[in-house]
Amino acid sequence: MHYVLIIHAVEDYAAWKQVFDGAAAIRKTAGEQSYILLRDDKDANEIVHFSKWDSLANARAFFESEELVEIRRKAGVHAPDFIYLDCLEQGAL
Repeated sequence: MHYVLIIHAVEDYAAWKQVFDGAAAIRKTAGEQSYILLRDDKDANEIVHFSKWDSLANARAFFESEELVEIRRKAGVHAPDFIYLDCLEQGAL
């Protein structure tokens, strides 16, 4: 399993969320299979996007594309950090 962890600040969560939701179809087509959105408990505009992908190559191609750079700019995203991850183990307690 392949995952991407993105941590970034946004200018306005509600405005960013509209853009995020509007990009659902292109995210799915690119290979995103599921996602979780998290927010910092002290800063409502500090967002964590954790997503499962069909491959890390597809995730990198998507997130590093010129189209996504422009979408992030329009959505008010500041200084995103991308971490590309392969699953070693998964469990539940």
